[in-house]
Amino acid sequence: MPKMKTNRGAAKRFKLKANAVKRGSAFKSHILTKKSPKRKARLNSPHYVHESNLDAIRILMCRG
Repeated sequence: MPKMKTNRGAAKRFKLKANAVKRGSAFKSHILTKKSPKRKARLNSPHYVHESNLDAIRILMCRG
């Protein structure tokens, strides 16, 4: 039986940590002039996948 392949789109979007899955944040790539510095700083802080979606992400990353 061949090895399972990692979903390459998921590999570019998520990073697996010890007990969580790190993800990027939306709304931080353009039209930044109208966003407050506080809001932009909050968008740069680390975000994690909700626990209800962890199993689906781990399957895509071949770690499930």
